[in-house]
Amino acid sequence: MTIASSSPPSRLPTGGAAEAPSRTRTRTRRGVAGEDRGDGRLAALFIAPALLGFLVFLLWPTLRGVYLSFTSFNLLTPAEWVGLDNYVRMVNDPIFWDSLWVTVEYVVINIGVQTVAALAMAVLLQRLTQSAMLRGIVLTPYLMSNVVAGLVWLWILDTQLGIGNEIISGLGADRIPFLADETWAIPTIAVINVWRHVGYTALLLFAGLQAIPGDMYEAARVDGASEWRMFWRITMPLLRPVLAVVLIMTVIGSFQVFDTVAVTTAGGPANATNVLQYYIYGSAFGRFQFGYASAMSVALLVVLSAITVLQYRLTRAGRTDLG
Repeated sequence: MTIASSSPPSRLPTGGAAEAPSRTRTRTRRGVAGEDRGDGRLAALFIAPALLGFLVFLLWPTLRGVYLSFTSFNLLTPAEWVGLDNYVRMVNDPIFWDSLWVTVEYVVINIGVQTVAALAMAVLLQRLTQSAMLRGIVLTPYLMSNVVAGLVWLWILDTQLGIGNEIISGLGADRIPFLADETWAIPTIAVINVWRHVGYTALLLFAGLQAIPGDMYEAARVDGASEWRMFWRITMPLLRPVLAVVLIMTVIGSFQVFDTVAVTTAGGPANATNVLQYYIYGSAFGRFQFGYASAMSVALLVVLSAITVLQYRLTRAGRTDLG
């Protein structure tokens, strides 16, 4: 009698092959999520010092200044709420309006001269030479502090002993009281700050010029375009976004001029250089009227914010003509 041998039934996978890729995908997603969390923690670690500095040295002083602008505060007694009294006083203060006008005069001269000079310098750096040494020389005045630059030019332009007036006298002209005359004082301070900042502004514009494709200039030359025509039809339209950002930065910095005035003229002669920042400083630390000084600072913040938004919209800083 033949006994049929029976082998154990084979166990076939019931979905195991389909579950394996699923488990692999789950582990992959978990790994990616873990990597994202790790990158997020690392990014937060790097951002933390800058964020802490922003909160402590910018946001908190700004909020504190806005609060103090509605108070009467002199450091010796607690702040007393006075509502809009400081702003009413500011509107009726002729010295405030005179300081604002002096500041606007300075800004117009500084921005006009600096922008034209920096643009010309940037174009020359791009078209004639791209020497790194020359760019370093152009940037050298910017490495000097405003106080040092102001003191150097104060000595150069001194009416009696300054080398600048010695040269003018040697040429047969009368000595010019650059920093002691109401007519010359603000233009002189503007030129001093142009001398210090023009190299930095020129390098920013030079970086913008580097982004313009060179084949556009080559095509224009083939068509017979002159350098002047290429500048107005190619360079200026394509440089507009960078130029707009540079103008916004320089306008904000110009409204905050203080150091050069403090070390050269101290607001004189006869308040001819009493710019708004210097008047705010004098009100706060000279007359201990911190509430009123805070109100003027808030007004300056509002003015700068409005000018920045207006500049951004008019110059279309967020758009470029490059395809």
